Amino acid sequence: MDIRQLQYFVEVAKQKNFTKAANTLHVSQPSISKMMKALEEELGVVLLDRSERKMELTEAGELVYGYATKVLQLLEGMTSSIAQIRNIERGRVKMGMMPTVGSFLLPNVIAMFKKQYPGIELEMKEYSAKLLEIQVEQGSVDLGLTVLPTDEEKFSAVPLVAEDLVAIVHQKHWLAGADEVNLAQLRDEDFILFTEEYAIHDVVRQACRMSGFEPKVAYMSSLWDFVGEMVATQLGISLLPRSIVRRLHNDQLYSVNISSPAIDWQYALIYRKDGYLSHATRAFIDFVRQHLSP
Repeated sequence: MDIRQLQYFVEVAKQKNFTKAANTLHVSQPSISKMMKALEEELGVVLLDRSERKMELTEAGELVYGYATKVLQLLEGMTSSIAQIRNIERGRVKMGMMPTVGSFLLPNVIAMFKKQYPGIELEMKEYSAKLLEIQVEQGSVDLGLTVLPTDEEKFSAVPLVAEDLVAIVHQKHWLAGADEVNLAQLRDEDFILFTEEYAIHDVVRQACRMSGFEPKVAYMSSLWDFVGEMVATQLGISLLPRSIVRRLHNDQLYSVNISSPAIDWQYALIYRKDGYLSHATRAFIDFVRQHLSP
């Protein structure tokens, strides 16, 4: 049994006449007759009562007509849905992001994207940078909004905007009022870092090592606002992205530019190199690249 048999049968049932059905379907009347005979033989029942002047459906024909109508409606719905996906009228994008990064980069972009693609659903979850890579690798999310570098063998990356890390200190700290500082000058300071699962933990440690020292870690936290509060109570200093520092709104804090070494903090969208990307996901990548690429 194929779809054409059902299509022909439904049209014959509607028209109750082979010739009219043939004209509607733009096929020959013998072709329809042959198709109907093959369908009846395959099912082992008579579907059309041809004994009267006006063709009627048999009991089996009524049953098949009901099912055939539903099958054709489902097929039409599937075809329509596929066309919508192909034309990026519908779809879903699952994205993971580092805490605070999404709120810093995405709200305006998402608003513009939803205006252009109202049928695409965006599903977003927060993960630490290292856990985020695992989620992307396992296919739990389609995309990850994170910072570079990532594993180039596993992930393709779309570089986005970059920003710098700054030192934050208490307003009574000896650095308060300074325009910039060389990181090597902070070797004797107590550092308040993010916990190991966050990318910034490794970035700060590596920058300190490049400056010739291992940072003395006084505290670690997974909450950026709590890090700010600990600095505000003079428990140590910290290095944070400038966008996060702007959100702390604490009069006790002072930020200082780091003159050396240069600390890269490059945002990027990542996805699996060997993974499938839906039309909706590709559209989102292109849109974000257009609005947030350096």
